[in-house]
Amino acid sequence: MLVEQKLKEMGLELPPVAAPAGLYVFTRRVGNLVYVSGQTPDINSVLQVKGVVGDDLTIEQAQKAAQLAALNILAVLKLELGDLDKIKQFVQVMGYVRCAKGFEEHPQVINGASALFKELYGQAGVAARIALGANELPEGSPVEICAVVEVQ
Repeated sequence: MLVEQKLKEMGLELPPVAAPAGLYVFTRRVGNLVYVSGQTPDINSVLQVKGVVGDDLTIEQAQKAAQLAALNILAVLKLELGDLDKIKQFVQVMGYVRCAKGFEEHPQVINGASALFKELYGQAGVAARIALGANELPEGSPVEICAVVEVQ
C-alpha cells in the first residue's frame, strides 16, 4: 500500500468508481498487461471540468483535469488488482485533449497525468506516450486518458 500512502501524503485520494457509462469494461487484462479504458476528470460519473483548452481553459487548468483523469485510471486499476503496488510499470499512456484550433501544447496538458504516475512510481511511471488534439470529447471533457500497465 505504498502508492496509496504516497497519494495520501500528496493530499490526493482515489475517486469512487461508478459503473461504465457505455458498452465497455474499465479494464481488460491480457497476461501481465492491463489495458485501461479512457478516463475523464469525473467523480461519481459527474464531469468536474468542462471546456476547450486554449479557449475556455488554461494549460494549468487542463493539467489538473488530466491529473484527475489519472486518479480515475488508478482507481479502476485498484478495483482490478486490489493493490496499486502490484503495478510494475506504465507501458503506454494515450491522452486526448479537447482544444482550440491552433493549440499545440497537448504534451504539456497530458503531463498532468504523467507527472502523477512518475511521482508515484518513479521511472516505472514514465511510459511511452501519445498526446493528441480533438474537436470534442465525451460530455465536453477537456481530456480523456487511457493507459496500459504491466503488473506483477
